[in-house]
Amino acid sequence: MRHGKKVKKLGRTKSHRKAMLANMAASLFMYRMIKTTEVKAKEVRRLAEKLITLAKRGDLHAHRQVYDVIKDRKLVKKIFDEIAPKFSDREGGYTRVLRLGIRKGDGASVSVVELLIEKPPKEEKKGKKGKAAKKTKPEKKIEAKPNKEKEKEKVKAKAGEVKEEEEKIEGKEKEVKEGEETDLEKADPEEKNKFNK
Repeated sequence: MRHGKKVKKLGRTKSHRKAMLANMAASLFMYRMIKTTEVKAKEVRRLAEKLITLAKRGDLHAHRQVYDVIKDRKLVKKIFDEIAPKFSDREGGYTRVLRLGIRKGDGASVSVVELLIEKPPKEEKKGKKGKAAKKTKPEKKIEAKPNKEKEKEKVKAKAGEVKEEEEKIEGKEKEVKEGEETDLEKADPEEKNKFNK
């Protein structure tokens, strides 16, 4: 019987499970939000909330306990200096799990785990050696016309070309007729009768 065994094994050995959850918790503190399966999300939530509670305590022993899980010293410092103070007035419930739906490939239920803190404002990136990034020219906005309008414009353009060609042909025909009429006027009356017949 498995009475009182609260650990979700996640199909992994103890060491693998511990390392995976520690890495996921580190990613959660670093990026404020991670996407994973629902069961893993709930397990990461448990671990992350324990770590935030330790960070709120703020003593040396708490530092060592958090460092035992998350091995990155800079991230541990961020948890104690930036993340934990934001939760000083809250007693638990530092994270939330939102279900996203079913993953197409294997049918797993996918969720998002996020810290309940505001998104940090984005900072402008600087180029090499602390210089400001190069100013770029403002992009020209090109309005895309629907395909039907483009097709209509093409048809109109072709129609215009055809009309110009027809006008040229009609002009040449008129010149030819005028030339024939002048030739007929110059010709003898007998030749006129041949053409009239």
